[in-house]
Amino acid sequence: MTPAVQPSAPIPADPAGVLMEQARLEPGRFPDVAALAAAAGLTRGELERGCLLHAHRDAAGFLRAARVQAACRLLRAGPGPARAAGEACGFQDPAGFRAQFQGATGLTPEAYQALGSGAGFCLSLPPGYRVEDVLAYHGRDPLSLSERVEGTTLAKALALPGGPAVLELAFGDGGVRCRVLGDPAPRDLFGIHRRAVRMLGLDGDPEPFEQAMAGQGLAALVRLRPGLRIPLTADVWESLVWAILGQQVNLAFAYSLRRRLTALAGPAAGAGLTAHPGPAAVAALEPAELQPLQFSRSKAEYVIGLARKVAAGTLPLEQLPEGSAARATLLLAAERGIGPWTTHYVLMRGCGFGDCVPLGDAGLTLALQRQFQLDHRPTVKETAAFMAPFAPHRSLATFHLWASLKGVPA
Repeated sequence: MTPAVQPSAPIPADPAGVLMEQARLEPGRFPDVAALAAAAGLTRGELERGCLLHAHRDAAGFLRAARVQAACRLLRAGPGPARAAGEACGFQDPAGFRAQFQGATGLTPEAYQALGSGAGFCLSLPPGYRVEDVLAYHGRDPLSLSERVEGTTLAKALALPGGPAVLELAFGDGGVRCRVLGDPAPRDLFGIHRRAVRMLGLDGDPEPFEQAMAGQGLAALVRLRPGLRIPLTADVWESLVWAILGQQVNLAFAYSLRRRLTALAGPAAGAGLTAHPGPAAVAALEPAELQPLQFSRSKAEYVIGLARKVAAGTLPLEQLPEGSAARATLLLAAERGIGPWTTHYVLMRGCGFGDCVPLGDAGLTLALQRQFQLDHRPTVKETAAFMAPFAPHRSLATFHLWASLKGVPA
């Protein structure tokens, strides 16, 4: 794992980036990709390059995701026919709206709109969904204070605006029953649903990557785990803390640091679990409080310093997934304690961007050495070269390579 690097200079606004921000806010203005390109005076090729830079997906995929996100905002805003939200966001066919919305969120538009009126919900899962991988990932630390896996049930403690609660995900045939233990505010259910979708990796469709890999360098590896998805952390902050704690230490020690931080600053959530501490709780600490827990001075300063920026709103961490990947990269890299490995880990595991490579990662270099039968661990430059053919799906390629080492990606 890598040390921090010097901040990069901001990149200027470009037509594709400006257009994509407009499309996220009002996707209904753009009936198709051609209209999107015309609005910015771009060729189709220029638009596609801009979408890969800022969204790590092609223009059609970006526009579909923008429509679903906008529909979620409208459905959260209040009552009204769910189909009207789809029409306002540019879905021209009610059946297509329903299918795309349910594929991305696990709920029908009507069920999503009704989230605030109950204490639980059931998510549909796509065919071939790899339940065992998700359970193995979230249960990888058997001593964790904030997650617990028992059979096919995952319990995750969450720190919510209305107070801590426990989200219980019980997997069954073709779906997962999500039950909230605690007393969340009705509006918290939308946030809980969003966390569940992230933890299940429902946002990322593996099919385009698997199709692209047919006959390519990772084809045999991908066939071993068809349908592999990248489960995200419950929020972006949790991925950043994990990445900082994992810098230059082994996984077992990183797990222990995470448990100690959670015990010190996390709120009790019930069911014997403690939620991962939020930015405000960590911001209230001093580095001297973490050093007896075997935090190095620099690691303690990094975690607390970043927490104070997030809590103050000067580092808008949770907004990064809805914006530009290029700007998120520069924003993260400008912070003390965040180097290239940490930046790309957070972009991949916290933000869900699809074309990230955590250069310098020990597991990735070992997997590449084995995959390509090298006589040495590849250097950073060599790693970048080996991963280049897998663009724009390098996050999922990385995940498959990690999984090839022991079956459970870090």
